[in-house]
Amino acid sequence: MNEAQPPALDRDAAAALMEPLTGIVLRAGAAILAVNRSTMKVDGKSDGSPVTEADLAADRIIAKGLAELAPKIPSLSEERAHLSVQPYKDSFFLVDPLDGTKEFVAGRSEFTVNLALVTHGTPLLGIVCAPALGLVWRGVVGRGAERLTLGDGPPLIEPIRTRPRPPSGKPWTVAVSRSHGDPRTEAFIARRPGAVRTELGSAVKFGRVAEGKVDVYPRLSPTCEWDVAAGHAVVVAAGGKITDSSGAAVLYGVGRKHFIIPEFIAFGDPEAAP
Repeated sequence: MNEAQPPALDRDAAAALMEPLTGIVLRAGAAILAVNRSTMKVDGKSDGSPVTEADLAADRIIAKGLAELAPKIPSLSEERAHLSVQPYKDSFFLVDPLDGTKEFVAGRSEFTVNLALVTHGTPLLGIVCAPALGLVWRGVVGRGAERLTLGDGPPLIEPIRTRPRPPSGKPWTVAVSRSHGDPRTEAFIARRPGAVRTELGSAVKFGRVAEGKVDVYPRLSPTCEWDVAAGHAVVVAAGGKITDSSGAAVLYGVGRKHFIIPEFIAFGDPEAAP
C-alpha cells in the first residue's frame, strides 16, 4: 500500500476503535471541566467566534491521542483547520474539541466534545460527549448507538433508538439552538403546527434526537462540518437520517470552502425525510 494513501476504514475497523476513541474524548472532556471559567482568557477568532484555553487544551489531548492510536488516519480539527488540505478521499477524523464555546463561556452545561470518523465523505462513527452533563452519545452506523451515563464507577451504558414521527395531528418536538436562529429554520418549524420547541446548546441536540426525546433538529443556515459530523453518525446509527432540505446527502471533507455545511435536517424517523 502507498504510505501516502491511508486506508479507508469500514464498520468493523470503526467499531474496534470505539473504546479507545471514547477514552480520548473523555480525557478531553475532563480537561475542559478542569478549566476555571471565571478566570480563563477568552479570545476571538477571525470569524468572531470565541476560543478559550479549554478549547485548546481539549484539542491538544485529542490530537495526541489520535496520533498515537491511528497515526495513518488524518484528522481535521476546528482548532487546526488552517493546516488541513481537502479533499479527504478515504477516511479521516473530524473533531470539534469544544462545541458550544458560547455556552461554556456563559457558564451553562450544554457544551460537547465531538469526534467523528468519516469514510468517503460519510460519517461512520460518532462520539458526542457532554462532560458537564455526565453524558456520552456514541454509535457506529449499521451497528447501533448507545448512551453512557458517567459517574464515580463504570458508566451506565444503554442502547438508544430514535422514535417514529408523531402521528397526524400530533405535535412535533423540535430541537432548536439557544444561540442561533434563522428565517428558513423558523419556516420549517412553522410548517409543523403546534410544534414544541426544545432549546438546547451544541451537539446535545443530536443526542436528544438519537435517544428519542426529540423528533427533528433542523439547521437551515450555514454551520461547520465539525459541528455536525459526530452527531450525524450518532443519529444515523440510532436509526435516524440526516439530509439537506431537498433530501440530498450531507457530505464532509469534499472541498467546500471554510468547511461549511450549508444546511441540514436531523430526522429521528428516516421516513419523515424528503
